[in-house]
Amino acid sequence: MAFFMFNDLLVLVQMICVIVVVAYLLIRQRIFTDVLDCHPTVKAQVLLTLIFGALSIYGTMSGITVLNAPINVRDLGPMVAGLTCGPFVGLGAGLIGAAYRMTLEGFTVYACSLATVLAGLFGGLIWLFNNKKFPGTRIAVEFAVMMEGLHMLLVLIMATPIAMALALVSTVAVPMIVANALGMFIFSFIITNLQDERRTRAERDNYLRDIERKNTELQIAADIQKSFLPSKIGPLIGFDIAAVSIPAKEVGGDFFDVIPFAVVPFKDHGAGIMIADVSGKGIPAALFMALSLVIMRVNSLWHPHPADVLRDSNAIISRDTKETGMFVTLFYAVIDCELRQVTFANAGHNPPMLCRAGSRAIEELGTTGIALGILDTATYTEEVCVLSPGDVLLLYTDGITEADNVAEEMFGEKRLWEGLLRYHDLPASEIMDSVLRDVRAFAAGSPQSDDITLMVLKAAEDK
Repeated sequence: MAFFMFNDLLVLVQMICVIVVVAYLLIRQRIFTDVLDCHPTVKAQVLLTLIFGALSIYGTMSGITVLNAPINVRDLGPMVAGLTCGPFVGLGAGLIGAAYRMTLEGFTVYACSLATVLAGLFGGLIWLFNNKKFPGTRIAVEFAVMMEGLHMLLVLIMATPIAMALALVSTVAVPMIVANALGMFIFSFIITNLQDERRTRAERDNYLRDIERKNTELQIAADIQKSFLPSKIGPLIGFDIAAVSIPAKEVGGDFFDVIPFAVVPFKDHGAGIMIADVSGKGIPAALFMALSLVIMRVNSLWHPHPADVLRDSNAIISRDTKETGMFVTLFYAVIDCELRQVTFANAGHNPPMLCRAGSRAIEELGTTGIALGILDTATYTEEVCVLSPGDVLLLYTDGITEADNVAEEMFGEKRLWEGLLRYHDLPASEIMDSVLRDVRAFAAGSPQSDDITLMVLKAAEDK
């Protein structure tokens, strides 16, 4: 008996393999994915009904006969149709399979035909109760086992003679239950994989859309930030000037500015220059940079002395950014173009380097107070230096000196002032380009880790 049960099961598994191949090809079609998306057309439902009905017929035709009754996987097609497509398709497929079974007659004809119809109908009801979705592998397999159990029960109730029905059920119950459960498991595995694949694809598409949107927003932010910086630095009488800012990311926290004072009566022959580095990177630093730049611009047009500009700017920035913990190091100077006099205040920023043309000596314009945004009552002092013809003042942020190479060595102040000595005879723009070229050559192979901002101010030679 065990040998016959195993042989019967083997034959049923062979049937399932064919059905599974057809099912795999089917679920990859648009009509089936429309069903999974819960908006199938009537045409699609009719076509699916015919296909699953045909699978039910094949499950009958390829069965084997035991005690004058076929054992098969006829119910598998209607069950899957109901669980995946709803009661309309499930019932329709069941009726097609049942109609074909009725043509074969036999003492189990009515019980088996009814079981096939109920398989599609009950599968469709489960689909409805599960919010019109496939219920998952566990419920589907359990349903297949119970449905085939009901099939065997209907045979016992409806088929006669009872002794023959009992003998048939005892022989075919296990193979049919196992085969249909196995077939349902494979179907469920394929369907859940398809759903997971579609979900993953949707998540990937959403992720890519989010990335694209964020990239667009970052580009807009970068364009806006770029508009804050001078697009063109106007000529300063008696000076050659050049400046550039290169953010490490789309947006950054460094900034520079050159403020003409022609609109202010007491500074009609002067200008203000500044360079700054906001703590942090990315969007927060960019927002803080915009705030700091606007505040500095307003105060620089209001106060003639750099120390007063930094004092009032610090008071505003500290008040507005108490909870952020952010701060900005900033060097600000007022240039008297006639006297070539630079009056400066340095709020914790990297000391600018001054290269004297005659002695080739390097001087540093040191700090005169703490960074802006740390203490709202901070005070600042200012100092004065006079530039002679050919003197070069180089302002920079730590993205220059802290640029590192693959050996994790930093560019450092020493290399910077050595470069300044090498290039001091060049025009301001060429000095700037040469220094940047040295930094890039030193850090070749390493990504830029911090914003880089550089300004070069050179006193013109006497004619």
